[in-house]
Amino acid sequence: MKAIQIQQFGGPEVLKMADLADPVPNGSEELIDVTCIGINYADTHQTENSYLSKQELPLIPGLEVVGTTQSGRRVLASAMTGGYAQKVIAHKAMCVDIPDGVSDEQAVAMLVQGTTAWHILKTMAHVKPGESVVIQAGAGGVGTVAIQLAKMWGAKVIAVTSSAEKSALAKSLGADETVDAKLDDLAGAMMAANGGKKVDIVLEMVGGKTFDASLAVLAPFGRLVTFGMASRTAPTAVHPGLLMGGTKTVAGFWLSHCFGKKELMGDVLSELFALIVAKKLHPVIGATYGLSEAQKAHEAMLARQTTGKVTLDPGR
Repeated sequence: MKAIQIQQFGGPEVLKMADLADPVPNGSEELIDVTCIGINYADTHQTENSYLSKQELPLIPGLEVVGTTQSGRRVLASAMTGGYAQKVIAHKAMCVDIPDGVSDEQAVAMLVQGTTAWHILKTMAHVKPGESVVIQAGAGGVGTVAIQLAKMWGAKVIAVTSSAEKSALAKSLGADETVDAKLDDLAGAMMAANGGKKVDIVLEMVGGKTFDASLAVLAPFGRLVTFGMASRTAPTAVHPGLLMGGTKTVAGFWLSHCFGKKELMGDVLSELFALIVAKKLHPVIGATYGLSEAQKAHEAMLARQTTGKVTLDPGR
């Protein structure tokens, strides 16, 4: 089979096409012929070995695939052997049947981005109708889903984006206001977008000054959920007294803790699939690259040139 394998850690340049033996499943696993591969920002951290969990070489990056099992089921799965490949092994418990009316690309957008958006808003932030929600990287994979879910659940949505095109995309998905991520006074701009008031919830995955500004604009009883550090820059250390004095909550979220739990993954995916079938949720598929173009895909993602879900086609 064809796969992307890295022999040393580094940037996109270490992503190399390789011919590898097909993986062999055991009795609790499924062998999947892959038709669509999802790229996540976390994959760029995997490649650098800067991810939350330690990586080991040689490494096939990637987590999520759509494909067909040997028995003919079309499934969305978390790959055990690395997702950037034409064939992967997945534990049977990590395979979810995809209903008619959901495309391969739409399905693969839900395994990480869809469930992350759902859990940050529902499980972590406990969003309520009428609350204000700031979504950093609003045109990204999580952001484009979170905008739609937050609006569906009655929130006022403020999307922070880095270009006019991304701002227009966020507005088309239902964002009430957009803010330019490049502004020097990002905190002031976010408050202005909320009518001069501080905000209830922030979804934050940039880190650095963006995290600092997000924490500064939290209203009393506000919740900031951090789920990434795309800038590779750490924010200012948070003093407990600041949280107590502002009655603020800062929480972290890592989807890994949901894997293998039906109520946290399977049930949530079923809900998201039903929303897609009902045409209430519209996953944004920003770009599809060939498997051989994985390096180019990572370069575009790191340069913040992508929107929505980015996928790889294992057939080219």
